[in-house]
Amino acid sequence: MNHPFLQALENIYPAERILTRDAQLLPYESDALTAFNTKPGAVVIPLDEAEIIATVRLCHEMAVPFVARGSGTSLSGGSLPIADGLVIGLNRLNRIKRLDPQQRIAVVEPGVVNLHISEAAQPYGLYYAPDPSSQSICTIGGNIAFNSGGAHCLKYGMTSNHVLGMKVVLADGAVTQFGSESLEGVGIGPDVIGLFIGSEGLFGIALEITVRLMPQPERYRTVLAAYDDLGRAGDAVSMVVASGLLPGAMEIMDRLAIKAAEAAVNAGYPDAEALLIVELEGEAPQVEAEFEQLNAIIEESGAFEARVAQSEDERMRIWKGRKSAFSAVGRLSPDYIVQDGVVPRSRLGEALLEINALKGKYGLDVANVFHAGDGNLHPLILYDGREPGALHKAEQLAGEILALCVSLGGSITGEHGIGMEKRDYMPAMFSEEELDLMQALRRAIDPKEIANRGKMFPGSEAPALTLQGMHPLERQGVISRE
Repeated sequence: MNHPFLQALENIYPAERILTRDAQLLPYESDALTAFNTKPGAVVIPLDEAEIIATVRLCHEMAVPFVARGSGTSLSGGSLPIADGLVIGLNRLNRIKRLDPQQRIAVVEPGVVNLHISEAAQPYGLYYAPDPSSQSICTIGGNIAFNSGGAHCLKYGMTSNHVLGMKVVLADGAVTQFGSESLEGVGIGPDVIGLFIGSEGLFGIALEITVRLMPQPERYRTVLAAYDDLGRAGDAVSMVVASGLLPGAMEIMDRLAIKAAEAAVNAGYPDAEALLIVELEGEAPQVEAEFEQLNAIIEESGAFEARVAQSEDERMRIWKGRKSAFSAVGRLSPDYIVQDGVVPRSRLGEALLEINALKGKYGLDVANVFHAGDGNLHPLILYDGREPGALHKAEQLAGEILALCVSLGGSITGEHGIGMEKRDYMPAMFSEEELDLMQALRRAIDPKEIANRGKMFPGSEAPALTLQGMHPLERQGVISRE
């Protein structure tokens, strides 16, 4: 990193909050997609929004690329740093500035951990609905960048459905306000909040976020159904949807995922090829009526065992197993890739059969964990990175799964984003004209393309990368070394 820029940073930060030594930079070299890693030029740790604004303006003035980073839980390389660029760490901006139980809103800084909002709202009978599996560590700033969802997004929607307003600093240093603290302004004029959410940091940094809070449900009914066939579990999802029920969540785990979760947290799951978790929530009379209907569907679907959580502890143990599944798979394999494709619910069974066939083709195990209600697949591809060519083979399988999702009328991502990992699959979903429009919007806001440079768009200048000897964009049918 150039010396004049570092000198300029010293006018904003004390020395202890400018990190430049190798040992200090090491934790920032990758995010949760650890196959990618890059050493940044420096990391700064702001304590307030004024320091962030000054930093972004300096980056714009001196054309230094920057990446905003919270907890680094991105699974797509979305918070991968840029070689010789700047990482702006947001974890110290972790205050819930205001919680208004009457208006049912919370005003938070970008480094606030997702779960901490619900914990703060709990005494008022409220909570924050989006619940990614990493909600105990992921931050709201990252949730906004990738429009995070979670198990309960089936009924309540994604992050974009729960943000009312934002104060942001754009990539050129301009500070602006989107939305307000009221639902009254929603739907009036262009949806600039919707444009910013999910933009993966390409437009700037959210400094202050106003989120809406939901009343805690009066009653839960959580059903765990066990199947001797993964396809039957998928068909059960279609039956529930076709019945007109709208559960709070519907999740599926296959045998490998069940095994991993049991080893990690002892969730008490039955021995099965697949588990379906269905959770009903809302007012007590409605939930009880829906529960009777759900029981009949589960019985008809061919489940060989069905359990109903009899207490809050049992309910939380069921969900602890599901939410621990990603990390728990590390017990089964030294390395794995998490994919994030989406298929129409009506084609869920077809997708699972094809993924099973692909496992045989590549000779790799795949643990399936997914938000079944909205068709968001999370196949975890297991491999041993110490074996020559193993990562390449796992990437090829991941690419075929993404191609399958698109061919079935789905998407290459549901909530993990494009980042570095999936940017060369964008033309599979979008026309050249659509991609050109997206990039024109980005350049209108960030003419120097310094905000999270190299992410999302195919062919854009990428960070310098190390990927265990393999070019990160080399995937079957995408690019080759020839």
